[in-house]
Amino acid sequence: MPMLKAEVKNLLGEKVDEIELSEKVFGVELNADLVHQVYVAQYANRRLSIAHTKTRGERSGSGRKPWRQKGTGRARVGSVRTPIWRKGGIVFGPRKERNFKQKVNKKMKRQALKMVLSGKLRDKELIVVDSLEFKNRKTKEAQMAVDKLKLKGSLLWAFTKEEQRNRQATRNLKNSSEKFLENLNVFDLLNRQFLIVSRKGIAYLENKYRETTNKAVKAKGEDDKVSNKK
Repeated sequence: MPMLKAEVKNLLGEKVDEIELSEKVFGVELNADLVHQVYVAQYANRRLSIAHTKTRGERSGSGRKPWRQKGTGRARVGSVRTPIWRKGGIVFGPRKERNFKQKVNKKMKRQALKMVLSGKLRDKELIVVDSLEFKNRKTKEAQMAVDKLKLKGSLLWAFTKEEQRNRQATRNLKNSSEKFLENLNVFDLLNRQFLIVSRKGIAYLENKYRETTNKAVKAKGEDDKVSNKK
């Protein structure tokens, strides 16, 4: 199987190197159902319950009975806050207590993220630069880099902690967002076309998401050995 490789460019759009990428992070086969499930969950977890209606107990108004029960010729009524009256309470309306949260376990999120990163590489939407350092940290510097790299589409800049001072250069770019690599997620990756990351960032991703021997399987194997000895 051929090694996965990616071009490394500088912020002037010139190719300066070529690096090999880990197949365990950037060569993962796509499972569309898993990616969709994680995306929907992360989208739902950002959702805020804003719509809120008041019940008859929350509406303002007197607690006095508007008129006596019998003898007026009018329909009987016990409160001005009744739902069938104007400005009364709402029955079965939306409430802000509604919870949209969905739980996704850590392994699923990690695997889905690697699938999306692999897709970015396959679609040539992973842009690796030698450094994400902007001399004066000005927006025009970041815009010039975008022009030199010939990127036409939405952008996601991913920074390491060491590069955090350069984030301000990208914040005001049109159709662009920025993120710390440790907070990278499927939702943000799929909502942007190009992922721009430095060589340091690639090393960080490989170090974080490259799986080693499964501890649970290893521990089980050790337990089996002990039981066999007995």
